[in-house]
Amino acid sequence: MSLLDQHPDLQASLHDLYRHLHQHPELSMQEHATAALVEERMGELGYDVFRCGGSGVVAVLRNGDGPVVGFRADTDALPLLESTGLDYASTARGVLPDGTEVPVMHACGHDTHITAAIGAATLLSQDTDAWSGTVVFLFQPGEETAAGAAAMLEDGLWDRAPHPEVIYGQHVWPGRTGTIDISSGTAMSFSDAWKVTVHGRGGHGSQPENTIDPVLLGAHMVVRLQSLISREVPPQQAAVITVATFHAGLKENIIPPTAEFTVNMRNLDPDVREDLLVALRRVILAEAMASGAPEPEIEELYTFPLLVNDPAETEQVTGVLRGLLGEEQVVTKPAVMGSEDFGALPDALGVPGVYWFFGGMPAEVVDADTPTPTNHSPFFAPVLEPTLSTGTSAAYEVLLARLRR
Repeated sequence: MSLLDQHPDLQASLHDLYRHLHQHPELSMQEHATAALVEERMGELGYDVFRCGGSGVVAVLRNGDGPVVGFRADTDALPLLESTGLDYASTARGVLPDGTEVPVMHACGHDTHITAAIGAATLLSQDTDAWSGTVVFLFQPGEETAAGAAAMLEDGLWDRAPHPEVIYGQHVWPGRTGTIDISSGTAMSFSDAWKVTVHGRGGHGSQPENTIDPVLLGAHMVVRLQSLISREVPPQQAAVITVATFHAGLKENIIPPTAEFTVNMRNLDPDVREDLLVALRRVILAEAMASGAPEPEIEELYTFPLLVNDPAETEQVTGVLRGLLGEEQVVTKPAVMGSEDFGALPDALGVPGVYWFFGGMPAEVVDADTPTPTNHSPFFAPVLEPTLSTGTSAAYEVLLARLRR
């Protein structure tokens, strides 16, 4: 029997909350209705609540002398049309910063994170005899754009909230529900994203000799960038370069004057990162020069820091989670190439952080012959149970173990 099975009223309430959040996702740094809901729920539980970083929420519960411990949950959704077929699927729409109207979906599971954090906060508020100290819940906006943690810090987060001695966080992902994966040391990669505008000279498709074709030029850049991984990064190092958007032109027989693409780079070593940033710029500029084109414009979109789990704290957390779920259900794994801005929160205080993943997919989905829907997929749909019970119990037990010391 899971912890939430012992609290059926809370479990039912959290299921309703999750469905509501899933149906009402909001884009990064626009999570205003979500923040209002979190403020209301945490206030009802007796937490001192305040806004931070625009649509971020901080909730603090003081319960006598003892450690100060933090827990972070992210709150934003993605510009994606949901295809899960759930009866509570999102039909929400949002507007990107450039004015584009888009569908919105909780395709990365942040609705699960909010719900689990509120579940853990509820259990702590209901059993204050079991612990002593202060717990600080951070409901962070804008994780998908790497803007949220920075916005909270710039808004004076650690001038306004008690300073935790350790901060925890977690993320649902396409593992088997009821299991947890955790890394000691380096856990998640750097990530840098650029927007590149390629300038050419437009003209008629029948007269390419009178143009500088930015589509062809951009295509050369995209292909050449991939060679940086195979020819300039040591084989022992992990790195990824992805070009996921490319836009140019309006008609098949008009060579456009410009093309635009975005590039995302990930790696696990600061020296590799610096070398690749230099190489990315070198290739882009050199390809433009080779085509006789004007210098491209390079706009840096965001940077995610390296996420490092403190080894000593990770060992403690792993022991707690194995005591909760069983030895075989909690697996220590190497770093993943996904990225997070969670680490900025403990790093700003110079305190340790620990971040783990909990599975959200039933066995029949994980074991199927077809690929398991991943985070950022329009088909990503964590099963409610035991996913929510796992996330809620993990957060609660890890916090309680620290607050009991």
